[in-house]
Amino acid sequence: MPVAELFSLAGKVAVVTGGSRGLGKEMAFALAEAGARVAISARREQWLGPTAEELRAAGHECFAMPCDVSREGDVTALVEQVVSRFGRVDVLFNNAGISWGSPSVDMPADRWRQVMDVNATGTFLMSQAAGRHMIAQGSGKIVNVSSIMGLRGTPPQVLSAAAYSASKGALIALTRALAVEWAPHGVTVNALAPGFFPTRLSEGVIAHHEGEMIERIPLGRFGSEQDIRGTAVFLACAASDYITGQVIVLDGGNTAL
Repeated sequence: MPVAELFSLAGKVAVVTGGSRGLGKEMAFALAEAGARVAISARREQWLGPTAEELRAAGHECFAMPCDVSREGDVTALVEQVVSRFGRVDVLFNNAGISWGSPSVDMPADRWRQVMDVNATGTFLMSQAAGRHMIAQGSGKIVNVSSIMGLRGTPPQVLSAAAYSASKGALIALTRALAVEWAPHGVTVNALAPGFFPTRLSEGVIAHHEGEMIERIPLGRFGSEQDIRGTAVFLACAASDYITGQVIVLDGGNTAL
């Protein structure tokens, strides 16, 4: 297969949860530019509609639907609508996620459950619903968006978010379990673990600790749009067909320290 075809997503259907802004929006645009028809979801319509219009204005086919991934009914409806509209689902990026910053001794139990429900349970429910179709068609790619916070601790003077870290670590374990279970059906499952990228979720931490954070990144900068877009396309396309059950760390060398 020519190299250009290895990195093409022409004819593919890709779903991106949490696709209305931040890293999810960048992933959706990257997959669309590589040729995929995309479906994006988010809990709130506020940013979902405008992002869908941006994608369409750029010449991409896009379906958008509100979805709380922690609710099984929402997940089922989203996947059914995608399959009904496009006929299949080839790629799933489980990007929807929330966080709650608090010293662990003060973490409210209900906030812990909320973060775990969205980040971990939501990823499982989406993988389960899309996985059924992928297994039936004999192919598919699932990418679970984890974090370097699922791989290592974070200095408490910078950030305390144990629920977020635990949920992102759970995604790595889930990735490996599903990769082994679904490999015989032609479905690959990998995790993407970004470091710090300037997004709404990280803007508060960066505003207060930018200098200290940059010092811990060997490449000396935060991640950019280009960094997330290229990696997203690679994990979604045929070029990564022999990679499954792996964690691709995108952090400028932070975890190498």
